[in-house]
Amino acid sequence: MGQGEMVGPLDKAVGYTLKRAAVALRTAMDAALRPLDLTVPQYSCLEVLSQQPGLSNAELARAVFVTRQSMNLVLRGLQDRGLVTRPATAPHGRALPSELTVAGRAQLRAASSVVRAVEQRMLTPFSTAQQDRLLHDLAVCVDALAPHD
Repeated sequence: MGQGEMVGPLDKAVGYTLKRAAVALRTAMDAALRPLDLTVPQYSCLEVLSQQPGLSNAELARAVFVTRQSMNLVLRGLQDRGLVTRPATAPHGRALPSELTVAGRAQLRAASSVVRAVEQRMLTPFSTAQQDRLLHDLAVCVDALAPHD
């Protein structure tokens, strides 16, 4: 597409279709997580903390794609429910490292299972090789748009 060209029909626009897929996935995840009394950001926070315990609020916010203010609310809600623990004072600096509790790990197992089922439903039309290619191609798109120093 040269300078000044229009996007064209939306059903042929990759970015628009990618956004539609992201919204459809988010909607399906919301519905699947609702019976567990979790939102997508709460689930994402639990998932990230299970793989990277001890992250600060700012690190979690970046990993979960929310603002630091929103992450603070997410963490506070998870902490109030006994799913996450944070020290009352920072061990060093200002960061309060978060970790899953036993209850948080149990909730994550249930949530991860329903989210995986949503993902599997989304990928049903694809062969294993096509799924691998899709993941690769999306990663290439991310890399192509990443800021380069």
